[in-house]
Amino acid sequence: MAAPLPDIEVWIFDLDNTLYPASCNLFAQVDRRIGEFIADHFGIPYDEARAMQKRFFRDHGTTLRGLMVEHDVDPVPFLDYVHAIDVTPVAPSPELDRALERLPGRKVIYTNGSARHAANVTDRLGITRHFDVVFDIVEAGYVPKPDPRPYGALLDRHAIAPHTACMVEDIARNLVPAHALGMTTVWVKSEADWARPDQGGVGTASHIDHVAEDLVAWLAAVPV
Repeated sequence: MAAPLPDIEVWIFDLDNTLYPASCNLFAQVDRRIGEFIADHFGIPYDEARAMQKRFFRDHGTTLRGLMVEHDVDPVPFLDYVHAIDVTPVAPSPELDRALERLPGRKVIYTNGSARHAANVTDRLGITRHFDVVFDIVEAGYVPKPDPRPYGALLDRHAIAPHTACMVEDIARNLVPAHALGMTTVWVKSEADWARPDQGGVGTASHIDHVAEDLVAWLAAVPV
């Protein structure tokens, strides 16, 4: 049984595969460009770069973190390159715009991507006006979710009381620190193996308060 939804003053949304459907498959473009960046940076074949990319992701949470920790790679050109993608597979969503409009309180984006990427996506969706904060990987000190440290930094920097906040994510393990801090958590259901509640060493779904099969429909049904 899902926990009741308390009065929420701040809504914290992940970006990719959360505010737009995973079927848009933007990450396939990003994934390809990450491999290309590594191949070019190290002067190695693409297949070898892909193997390095996946190891960094497995060992460090994101490929960028692995590049920075193990090879002192400058994150700025990396982020500029990998997020220079075509966002037209994302359709404008007046339905999402209306659903966000009816929610009381502040709206925040918290993403392992860049603020530039977030702006490109939210502009395409037609929802940029709703967000007064974009807490991106740069703001997080290049420490990716689900490391708990940037969650605390987000709350402190933007004066968010965790018991008044709701975090919405497609990757279930990224909700573990939010739940531990006292936030209400919403998992946007994903069919991806790595996004499920039983992956990433989590074990159970006790950190998930609500499951949204469809984010727009779920938001539209939230009592306000």
